[in-house]
Amino acid sequence: MSVFPVGQIVHTLPEGEPVWGVTSLAGEIFLLKGRDQIEVYDVINYSLLRRLSVPNSRSPTDMTSCARDLCTYICDRTGECVHRLDVQASAFTRWSVEDRPDRLSMNASHNVLVTCDAVCKIKEFSSHGDLLRELTLPANVINPCHAIQTRQNEFVICHGGWGVCKISADGRYQQGLGHGQYDGPAHLAVDNYEFVFVADVNNRRVKLLSPTLGHVRDVASRDQLKWRPWRLCLDVQRRRLYVADNEWKEGNWTSGRVVVFSV
Repeated sequence: MSVFPVGQIVHTLPEGEPVWGVTSLAGEIFLLKGRDQIEVYDVINYSLLRRLSVPNSRSPTDMTSCARDLCTYICDRTGECVHRLDVQASAFTRWSVEDRPDRLSMNASHNVLVTCDAVCKIKEFSSHGDLLRELTLPANVINPCHAIQTRQNEFVICHGGWGVCKISADGRYQQGLGHGQYDGPAHLAVDNYEFVFVADVNNRRVKLLSPTLGHVRDVASRDQLKWRPWRLCLDVQRRRLYVADNEWKEGNWTSGRVVVFSV
């Protein structure tokens, strides 16, 4: 069993535009910034390696990656699509979601899970955009933000601005934590033992939950974050948690950075 300790900051990447997504792949860290920019950093010394532009990107909201296919995926809410970056070829393609996508994750089958909040669905796509299935979420899961499928084929979901819950593989509600536990849970990460990391945005912390969603501890606190944790990426092999720490000012996200925690 893996029980992560309180996180220690090991590095902070440079401040700049708000960070809409962060992921790690093949020894590199990918940051989604601004409307269409990707910055790529070395995972060891954190040096900036290159910058890329996402063609025809309109309003990116999240990013994930697949180690098997060596590609990253970018969620484009206004464009109602997912952009796919083949890292080796530096080539972009995209496919339509036909609903407004909100967040992305990968499952054990190397398929892309797209959370569509307005229609309360999770859509599963192949790596090249073939729609494999749609899962309609229970009525008590309101405005789902982010969903991750565990190795047991359950779904962990943050939703409604206040809740985190588990859903069975066929869409039945199993358990959850609700009002008073969170204020704006926006993003998740799950380790190989199904411990859950939650970006609790307005409480300015990252919480660690047990596989049954019991509170374990805060992994990142408001004393360690300058602004608000907005996106997460967990590198289990290196025991690194990448936290997109964004500034909310006068009704807008104005600045961002990524804080690297040892966990």
